[in-house]
Amino acid sequence: MCPAPAVSFRSSLRPDPRIVPDRRRHKRFSVALLGRFMRANKQEYPCRLADISVGGAAIMAPVEVELGERIVAYLDELGGLEGQVSRVFDGGFAIQLKVSQHKREKLAAQITWLVNKDELGGAAGRRHQRLEVVNKSQTLLLPDGSHVPCRVLDVSLSGASIGTLVRPAIGDIVMFGKLRCKVMRYHDRGIGVQFLDIPDPEALRRYFG
Repeated sequence: MCPAPAVSFRSSLRPDPRIVPDRRRHKRFSVALLGRFMRANKQEYPCRLADISVGGAAIMAPVEVELGERIVAYLDELGGLEGQVSRVFDGGFAIQLKVSQHKREKLAAQITWLVNKDELGGAAGRRHQRLEVVNKSQTLLLPDGSHVPCRVLDVSLSGASIGTLVRPAIGDIVMFGKLRCKVMRYHDRGIGVQFLDIPDPEALRRYFG
């Protein structure tokens, strides 16, 4: 995927005060998180989460999107979210989330933690404990069927940071060893993936430990 053109995120963006109060089925919570999102044309842009529920999210962005467009967002402390644009407003857009029942329950727990993290503090400051892995070798199976060697940089119950020279498209499904994953972000040493099936903690420790 070609690098997206540099876009300067406007820090002054705020949710449009004209947005009507939330009358949706799921209660929305105001949670300010930074992240990036990918449009249907594979272009990536910075963004800021304005509010979220298990059914949808409002996202502030520096570019306009289309109604019905598929969006994949990666947000700090929340990870990857996928959905369709349900409405647009001045300075951003809202998406209806596409989530399984399992993901919905996980997202509800994440939102609860984010809303209450100031009171929780301490050990609750990390959603999933990271396992210490020292450049362990592994194999990455790409969507085209090719296998490439990679290195495990760190891993938790929710995902992993992988050292590799390849750059599958954001949103691609890959096999990291025996684990099915979705590519969520790039970093200077490789990619970050989210596990699609949360593994058993002890099995994960044996596998990567």
